[in-house]
Amino acid sequence: MATAAKEETWVDHVKTVVYALLIAGVFRTLFFQPFWIPSESMKSTLLIGDFIFVNKMAYGYSKYSCPFALCPISGRILASDPARGDVVVFRHPHNGSDMVKRLIGLPGDQIQVTQGILYINGAVAPQLADGLFEEVNEAQGPMRNRPSCANAPVEDGAICQKPRSIETLPEGKSHAVLNIANGMAADDTGVFTVPEGNYFFMGDNRDNSLDSRFDPAQGGVGFVPAEYLLGRADRVMFSSAGRSMMMFWTWRSDRFFHAVQ
Repeated sequence: MATAAKEETWVDHVKTVVYALLIAGVFRTLFFQPFWIPSESMKSTLLIGDFIFVNKMAYGYSKYSCPFALCPISGRILASDPARGDVVVFRHPHNGSDMVKRLIGLPGDQIQVTQGILYINGAVAPQLADGLFEEVNEAQGPMRNRPSCANAPVEDGAICQKPRSIETLPEGKSHAVLNIANGMAADDTGVFTVPEGNYFFMGDNRDNSLDSRFDPAQGGVGFVPAEYLLGRADRVMFSSAGRSMMMFWTWRSDRFFHAVQ
């Protein structure tokens, strides 16, 4: 009898673990998805090594945001329209990689950059100087990338600087953008007219972001169809400046549970 009771208890424990894993898997699949920031294209809003949770319910579901045939959808079922200024994780429509950028252009918008300044439907998105973004010039994250510096050349271990400005979008939402140098590749563009059902994205680190300003043939993103949106980045849950999250001495505790603006 005792042996049977022990076996029953052991089976119950296994069932509990299995059920918990199934619930966690469904919760992750349907509601939230973790995402590591691998590059500096969204500095200073997101840093290399930030660990964010993506709110997959923010814009409803598509075949890309609800995998494993749990949501047999063609196109996208929108819970709400994406808002200009949202920081969005999306599937690259040409190479399938997951990316994170800021939503700048809505369907039907005309987007242009002139001398590094953003224009939306002919109206300027003003920038107000906000000092310098500073970081140590060192290898960052698992990919060991080094930052691009406006004050280059910068010795190893010295301070890398980039001018920071606060950009305000037409609806009034503001966020920080960085500038490495004037006259960079996408500081002056033609006019992009965003097709219906598509969106236009840019990185906050404007001179170091392959985004919708660049054609996919150039390694860029181009326009992103609605069904490729995975969700909205709302909060940094954890952050580490090292190669691994196990390197606790590289943790950025001031960024834990940090809201994404």
